[in-house]
Amino acid sequence: MIDTASVPAPTAKSKEPTLTPDALHALVLQSLDDDQAQEVVTIPLEGKSNIADHMVVASGRSSRQVASMAQKLAERIKKAGRHARIEGLPSADWVLIDAEDVIVHLFRPEVRSFYNLERMWAFGDAPEVASQ
Repeated sequence: MIDTASVPAPTAKSKEPTLTPDALHALVLQSLDDDQAQEVVTIPLEGKSNIADHMVVASGRSSRQVASMAQKLAERIKKAGRHARIEGLPSADWVLIDAEDVIVHLFRPEVRSFYNLERMWAFGDAPEVASQ
């Protein structure tokens, strides 16, 4: 578990992220676990794409749970000194959280199965995605 209380707050002079990409990824996974996300999958992107090091895909049972998970995750990321941009929050069928080194997609189950991002990002001979 990542203890965000022990992460130093960013200073106005410092532009360096306070969390490494792997620590940010761990924070995301812990947050989703705490909020009872379902079917959490991590897709490693390092060396395959320059958009992020990790992509995390997860489901919530309802739009309300998806919105709640997204808001709490964004708050935890910002508290840890990183930036998080959110898209899709009003309808909360599919919410994207861009935390720079980690991209998080939160879905309602029906929407997730329709878009099937895990399959799209499985690069031919790439290793299988890792379920959490």
